[in-house]
Amino acid sequence: MNLALIGYGKMGKEIEKIAVSRGHKIALIIDINNPGDLTVENLKKCDVAIEFTIPGSAVNNYNICFEAGIPVVSGTTGWLERKDEVLLKCNELNGTFFYSSNFSLGVNLFFEINRKLAELMASRTEYKVEMTEVHHIHKLDAPSGTAISLAEDILSKLPGKTNWVNDKTPDENEINIKSERLGEIPGIHTIKYESEVDFIEITHSSKSRKGLAFGTVLAAEYCIGRKGILTMKDLLNI
Repeated sequence: MNLALIGYGKMGKEIEKIAVSRGHKIALIIDINNPGDLTVENLKKCDVAIEFTIPGSAVNNYNICFEAGIPVVSGTTGWLERKDEVLLKCNELNGTFFYSSNFSLGVNLFFEINRKLAELMASRTEYKVEMTEVHHIHKLDAPSGTAISLAEDILSKLPGKTNWVNDKTPDENEINIKSERLGEIPGIHTIKYESEVDFIEITHSSKSRKGLAFGTVLAAEYCIGRKGILTMKDLLNI
């Protein structure tokens, strides 16, 4: 498989190592030094594009991939206010778009645990829920895309909860997500249900970027021969 890496920071370099170890070729690398090389002509030489950049450039990058007719795996977060636009463009051009807020296999299993716990807590009104996410100081968005996914899954299960907020005192119908940026922490996500007598807490901690990179390469492999909107649920069959 010939891969295009759009974004060649720490994640891009980790993805490259894993992709090469699995027998794939890096046919195109786009970073801040050669943005003009991101063209339909160059992308047509690739089988799949993996996009890890910044929110401000992500949507334009996706659209160029759709126009080139190659699948794109999206690892960038912070652009979701334009999600409907991206999905519409993908479908209009019969493209392939694999999006996940987190490509770690462990995180996606954690999503399932979070949904199940929220179901169990739906009738336990004596428990109040809150979330915390901790990432490295270079992360541009807050809360993280993973935290938003976790919060939205909780909102879908808990009666009376309709919205999440970031780093503020929540109203009765809101879930607060506390965001911290410390050192080089890859990512820690914690959900806590607390009553007057006890608390229940679940946490996922990433040890490195390797888990994210491995899942991203698996997603790129999964895109071959498939069309439409794909997620980690499809890949993991959960």
